[in-house]
Amino acid sequence: MKRFLPIILSAALAISCTGCGQNANLQEGEQEMIESISESVAESVAESVAESVAASLEAKYHGEEVTEATDAADAATESTATAQSTKSANPTGSQASLQNADSPNETVDLSGFAGTHGALSVDGTKLVDQNGDPIQLYGMSTHGIAWFPQYVSYDSFKTLRDDWKVNCVRLAMYTHEYGGYCSGGNQQELKNLIDTGVSAATDLGMYVIIDWHVLQEQDPNVYKSQALDFFKEVSETYADHTNVLYEICNEPNGYATWDSVKSYAEEVIPVIRANDPDAIIIVGTPTWSQDIDKAKANPLDAENILYALHFYAGTHKDVLWNRLDSCVQNGLPVFISEFGMCDASGNGGNDFASAESWFQVIERYNISFCCWNLANKNESSSVISPSCSKTSDWDESDLSESGKWIRNYFRSKQQ
Repeated sequence: MKRFLPIILSAALAISCTGCGQNANLQEGEQEMIESISESVAESVAESVAESVAASLEAKYHGEEVTEATDAADAATESTATAQSTKSANPTGSQASLQNADSPNETVDLSGFAGTHGALSVDGTKLVDQNGDPIQLYGMSTHGIAWFPQYVSYDSFKTLRDDWKVNCVRLAMYTHEYGGYCSGGNQQELKNLIDTGVSAATDLGMYVIIDWHVLQEQDPNVYKSQALDFFKEVSETYADHTNVLYEICNEPNGYATWDSVKSYAEEVIPVIRANDPDAIIIVGTPTWSQDIDKAKANPLDAENILYALHFYAGTHKDVLWNRLDSCVQNGLPVFISEFGMCDASGNGGNDFASAESWFQVIERYNISFCCWNLANKNESSSVISPSCSKTSDWDESDLSESGKWIRNYFRSKQQ
């Protein structure tokens, strides 16, 4: 047995990695032997040896959960499709996207809502699917993923999809605040969280927004060089993911003007387009993504662009929703990538009557939207109650006042 162990290991690796762009680098003359034994690996290897094989594969090749390698070894006698399907049961999926990036000409095979609607594009003011039919994305934005990483998970997103009936999640990665990507945060850990979120959404057939969460630095040009590097990397990694959208500057504010934001966007967009020519890109607007009229007066010369509008119903009322109505009527494609029912601080009382007025405009134009925020922070905008430690399978009693309202709204859209 011991003299065949290296070949058995190679056979198991070849089977488990089928379709993921990895090679076992087999020695000359071993292929024929591997083919002859691969169909009986699971039967001929005792359980303890199989566990050893899985552990060896995990340590040498993947650095992933041992259970996934064990599943691959146990499934050695099954078809390639069956072995590959075990990946979707992995809630973290931390390596899936990076493996697919090795084959940039192959598109990730999506299921569910994102699989049905496929690659999106912008047609006039409408977001449309691969068949040219209008589509509306709606779902939840995380809070800062560095602060609330526990909600970036397969189980959290599955609860949102199955119980809340949403089709989209937004991954908010702060750039400047404590632990931000450009201010001392662990960049690799943050990118790993992005990958966990993208992989979970992909496995669940959901669309996912990668959000470069500009806020306290005000002007996105402050960290432009880091943004260029980041979007180059993630657009290479997810070029084959038709369910990934890129939001390149969350909320320009303060001294940031539309001219400075537009200049920034004109540098970042080509970096993404070099890897993902048709991806949807969301561009923030000045005054915390409220000045969409400035973008309407001087739009970007690029395809598949949506302009971000953010509102908080307790603060922003008829002036801003009338601006939205006017801009869309005059040809501006808009994505409401963040909103809340409370005031603009993310706290204070909820104004559900104002929120209902907002949604009259949103639904009139079939505008896509994401609600802020999926966390249990002690503030009005967080949809999970501060006393709840669960990260999935929430009961209504686990939700905040805003959480109950928005969950009911999402679910009403299915009726």
